[in-house]
Amino acid sequence: MSEPGTGAAFEEPIPDIATRIRMGLSAGFATSLKIIKVSVPLYVAVTLLKGTPFLDLLGKVFAPVMGIFGLPGEAAFAFVAAFLLNLYAGIAVIVPLHLTPFQVTQCGLMMGVAHNLVVEGGVLSTTGARGGVLTLCRLVIACAAGLLLRGLWSLWETASSWAMAMPGIS
Repeated sequence: MSEPGTGAAFEEPIPDIATRIRMGLSAGFATSLKIIKVSVPLYVAVTLLKGTPFLDLLGKVFAPVMGIFGLPGEAAFAFVAAFLLNLYAGIAVIVPLHLTPFQVTQCGLMMGVAHNLVVEGGVLSTTGARGGVLTLCRLVIACAAGLLLRGLWSLWETASSWAMAMPGIS
């Protein structure tokens, strides 16, 4: 007889290794298909838009805001995809933009803080939390983190240029 509260009466037998591997592969394949269904069409769409003046025009519209974070205006599309969908959608948009390592890091930091805002805000609302307020907080924190990284990057570039200008360093 089991102790009260241990839940021994409801324990299911642990499946054998082959079953666990099969279940894991099946779940992994299903997850991969979900990611591919979002990522590939976004990647293709952005790649096709790069050949049109549309992406350049919208990039110019968003350039002042994105420039604050050291990003080109076209990166706004990656943020829209990440904010509304998920990180994989944001990554699918970033890849064809050919951003610098700093710009990819900046996008990753900011999108990591604020992604999938619609779904997660809705989930938070169902728990009794104020989903709109928490979504706004995530956006503000993402912007603050982006500004902080931009400032640190600027300091690093300044310090490294001073170090390279010192006599005896080439």
